[in-house]
Amino acid sequence: MDKNTTTGFILIALVLIGFSYFNRPSAEEQRAAFVQDSIAQVARLNAEKKQQAEAAAKAAEAKLKAEQDTTALFHNALKGSAQDIVLKNEKVELTLNTKGATVVKAVVKGFKDRQGNPDVTLFNGKEQSLNYMLAAKESNIATKDLFFEPTNVSDTTVTFTAQAGEGKSIVMNYQLGRDYMLHMQMQVLGMSGLFSPNTQSMDVDWQELCPQQERGFTFENRYCTLTYKEKEGSTDHLSETSEKRDSEIEEALDWVAFKDQFFSTIMIAKNDFLEKSLMTSIPQEKGSGYLKQFQAKMKTFFDPSGQKPSEFEFYYGPNDFRKLQAVETESTFGKDLKMKKLVYLGWPIVRWINRFFTIYVFDFLTGLGLNMGIVLILITLLLKAITYPLVKKSYMSSAKMRVLKPKLEEATKQYNAPEDQMQKQQAMMQEYAKYGVSPLSGCLPMLIQMPIWIAMFNFVPNAIQLRGEKFLWIDDLSTYDPIVEWQTNIWGIGDHLSLTCILFCVANILYSFMTMRQQKDQMVGQQAEQMKMMQWMMYLMPLMFFFMFNDYSSGLNFYYFISLFFSAAIMFILRKTTNDEKLLAKLEARYQENKNNPQKKLGGLAGRLQAMQEEQERMQKERDELRRRRLNKGK
Repeated sequence: MDKNTTTGFILIALVLIGFSYFNRPSAEEQRAAFVQDSIAQVARLNAEKKQQAEAAAKAAEAKLKAEQDTTALFHNALKGSAQDIVLKNEKVELTLNTKGATVVKAVVKGFKDRQGNPDVTLFNGKEQSLNYMLAAKESNIATKDLFFEPTNVSDTTVTFTAQAGEGKSIVMNYQLGRDYMLHMQMQVLGMSGLFSPNTQSMDVDWQELCPQQERGFTFENRYCTLTYKEKEGSTDHLSETSEKRDSEIEEALDWVAFKDQFFSTIMIAKNDFLEKSLMTSIPQEKGSGYLKQFQAKMKTFFDPSGQKPSEFEFYYGPNDFRKLQAVETESTFGKDLKMKKLVYLGWPIVRWINRFFTIYVFDFLTGLGLNMGIVLILITLLLKAITYPLVKKSYMSSAKMRVLKPKLEEATKQYNAPEDQMQKQQAMMQEYAKYGVSPLSGCLPMLIQMPIWIAMFNFVPNAIQLRGEKFLWIDDLSTYDPIVEWQTNIWGIGDHLSLTCILFCVANILYSFMTMRQQKDQMVGQQAEQMKMMQWMMYLMPLMFFFMFNDYSSGLNFYYFISLFFSAAIMFILRKTTNDEKLLAKLEARYQENKNNPQKKLGGLAGRLQAMQEEQERMQKERDELRRRRLNKGK
């Protein structure tokens, strides 16, 4: 970036700041707008509360009327006592309640919660609800209001039946798989005449108040989403940050997931959730103990004759790429569920790095029983070893430019005027071409590392293997490692200082200093002066990273710290082992070889630079000749 470009950016920024300052509303206008917004918000909340109260009153009235009416369809099933039925295997323990016949508590075994308990409770009691609604001719049937009788009870099976009398009933069969999958079949018996002939679907209302599971509310909240899989497409999700109410999804869906950072509850429909589902995601306040309020209003297949059941599968478990991949094989629906995409691995190129390299290496190293901190160090060393040849080649290109600096200064000293900068660049390129040096290769280290850095940025926060893992002073590699904490939330920082984030930012400053010094050593004339103007921007980047990464997982910050440390070590070793005199002698020998053999074509980028230089010279000669002819013609 030259001086004029930098000045232009600064002027644009000043204009924008000035425009914002002089057009900001006055204190009175701000106060009036605040009052209006407050009044509108209170009115909206009151209206919502009124609607909820009216709906609850109508529901209670309808329920009371049904209980008092001995001829009501499910008169007997509307009364009873709630009873818990527990299904369990080595991975999960699911509590189902006879009122509504749905799962009211899900416990995933083998993962500690943030209170230190040996298992994680995904939800409990009223934190999640699931209601199936059938539109009959006389009245609507809501399964959440019915009391079911349990039969065929074992550790992995239960059958719930709600009797309507005279051979009419709703039956739900549950079977727990060997891992995290729960299978369910729902059908009505003897009730075909109670529904309209064209009835082919039922409504599903699924809600959850998603509990906070991890230490860092802000960081965990970024990964807490209502995610869904389109039948003819890929996965998508509602916004992680903004409130969404009844967002309409046009496409049919295979499944819907209430996803946390490390755990998910997934509902899969064999015959799809039909078009125009309504999805809601409402962020919760920090300190409430909850992250989001989710709701999914859907329609799915229903056979009123009872000949074909409505089938569902539920997943209650970790967002582990391999486990999700394996559990998909348990599904009996024959769909390409793509549940493993709940573990976000980044954009296509980055996802390929994580999918076909990082995960395999990570699986191998964790299979050795190593500490996760050691695993991160070994992954860093492996990546550095893979990229070392390219990094070395890039460094040597920079070193060649450094030793050629005196010759470049001599070749371009006559082009120091501002209007001669084009000729100066051309002269430099010509000089580089003579010695077969590529000036662009010095940018490769950052270009090489960037995809890997981004890949790890997406992989580490989603690696459940880091959850609860200790290393050195770090209590949990999946969340921040505070050295200081306070109660008040400070904008841009939060309520803590993360030690690994500080180490990462300090290492970034030192690495930036080394790279800036290396670039300065190879720059000629005004380039070195312009570089000084850019230094403060380079040193501000670590400060920006601090505000970004203070809430991020200590595992990610630790990886970046180790990566920068090894990058700096490699650069230091290369600098110490490079003999500038011998390198210059090799370049001089190459120059003499090219000079003695003018027919020899340079290869690679140097050859292309030479070809570009020759083409520019040819075009310049043509312009000069054309200008000369016009002058002669004018005379």
